[in-house]
Amino acid sequence: MKRRPTRAYNSPYTSPKNASTKSSAFNYSSIAILGGIFVLGIGVGIAFSTTAVTSTGTNVVSREAIDIAAPNADICLQYGASAMVMDTRLFVTMNPFNVYVAQPSMRPGCVLRSNNWVVLEERKLITQEQVQKCKQRINTFGFTGKLEDNPQIACIYQNEAAQNFFRNQTGGGGDTDNF
Repeated sequence: MKRRPTRAYNSPYTSPKNASTKSSAFNYSSIAILGGIFVLGIGVGIAFSTTAVTSTGTNVVSREAIDIAAPNADICLQYGASAMVMDTRLFVTMNPFNVYVAQPSMRPGCVLRSNNWVVLEERKLITQEQVQKCKQRINTFGFTGKLEDNPQIACIYQNEAAQNFFRNQTGGGGDTDNF
């Protein structure tokens, strides 16, 4: 009886021992490279997000930067809260139905607590009629621009459905000021 020579290197059922170590070494090195790229990407993302700068050169990442940029910052912080105000325009066509959005503009602003509207009334920036209309709708006033330089004042609605996804939703101790 003749014996057939075994060719382990060509057999689909067996593989040489050193082939498995090469493929696992390749897998470990590729995983290490991908992990390094991932960590580098996170680092670059953090670096960009912490240096977000507006066109005026102001860093808007921190609440303190927004507080400082608010119009009449001392009055704003004492009687309300500083805010970022975004103005945008929507254009809606009916035939065909389309919605177009203009480039928004961002600027610093202030939202007053409803019990502090007297600040605006004393300076004769709002009328008694405006106060009554805003009270009826359970709203408050917000403004942009310095109070001394003809500010833009609006009766604004606090959206109770809006959620702050940065705040810890399960625990207490968050900012619970209602205006």
